[in-house]
Amino acid sequence: MYDINQALEHFKKILEGQMERIANTDTTKTDFTTKKQVVIGVIDGDGIGPIITEHAYNVLKVLLADEIEAGSIILKQINGLTIENRIACNQPIPTDVLAEIKTCDVLLKGPTTTPHGGTMESANVAMRRELDLYANCRPVCIPEQNIDWMFYRENTEGEYVLGSKGLELPGMAVDFKVTTDMGTSRIVRAAFEYAKNNGKTHLSVVTKANIMKKTDGKFTAIAHEIAKDYPGIEVEDYYIDIMTANLLKDPLRQKFQVIVLPNLYGDIITDEAAQLQGGVGTAGSANIGDKYAMFEAIHGSAPRMIERGQGHYANPASMIKASAMLLRHICRTKAAERLEKAMDACADLTVGVGGITGAEYAEAVMKNL
Repeated sequence: MYDINQALEHFKKILEGQMERIANTDTTKTDFTTKKQVVIGVIDGDGIGPIITEHAYNVLKVLLADEIEAGSIILKQINGLTIENRIACNQPIPTDVLAEIKTCDVLLKGPTTTPHGGTMESANVAMRRELDLYANCRPVCIPEQNIDWMFYRENTEGEYVLGSKGLELPGMAVDFKVTTDMGTSRIVRAAFEYAKNNGKTHLSVVTKANIMKKTDGKFTAIAHEIAKDYPGIEVEDYYIDIMTANLLKDPLRQKFQVIVLPNLYGDIITDEAAQLQGGVGTAGSANIGDKYAMFEAIHGSAPRMIERGQGHYANPASMIKASAMLLRHICRTKAAERLEKAMDACADLTVGVGGITGAEYAEAVMKNL
């Protein structure tokens, strides 16, 4: 017979760990408007990661050539965040790699593979926790359909922060979800601030509060409390199941502007939104904290493409878009605009088997800079 006290002790340690996390959160912000030198760490990742990251890296070298030469920008290659090294070290982020990462201000990171089963958490979940990257920002824009969405996904809580710390009992498995006042307040306020600063007038709060009454109920309640500070922005609640349908529904979907939601729901629905835009290969994302930030594609490492010998057809648009988001974050707005215009000029190019290679796409972007 399983001793229930063991489960209670396990749960006690989880609660203590979460309370310690909240108490030790550092809210010191990096000010890129005054920072004299910015270090950009470049992480290849797994599968197609090294391929598409190299293309984005080459684009950044062209865009930032003057600043790199002057020393105000440093592009720093960080090695060792591979699935092989993580398994060998039995760490989602090997200790020496994490130390290197923390010498950087921002990261451009290729997709990484997460082992199936076992207890090792994903490198992304660990990265978000270690660097406190609480805001996952994913834009989706389809001008011809009058769609311009910005998703603000909470990035350090929910099911993901405790995803490798569940319990397995005889005939039963239990995982945990956590929602804190601190975590919810800062992601919701970040979404409202984006809306206010970008002329947006509608914000959607997406949960499953009718079922997850404590965690999602807290998320919704805090969102409406914060909404009182932004009287010019209309706020509406949606449940995640109907919201996935509403993103496909005209003309309703055209009214959505800023969407804020907990971790798991945000992970799922932004893939759907990216597919509407042209596929997950077209979408970049930002993971923002007060001190650090990480920019990446929203898709995975696509090991099957590598197995089929088709890695050179991987679309680097996601990583290049992530690079544009990185440039805006470090206050290189003109460089970001140049890159976005260059990508717009390449919108008709088809990357993939039967089309052009990723290298050819990156070359076309650089020619349009």
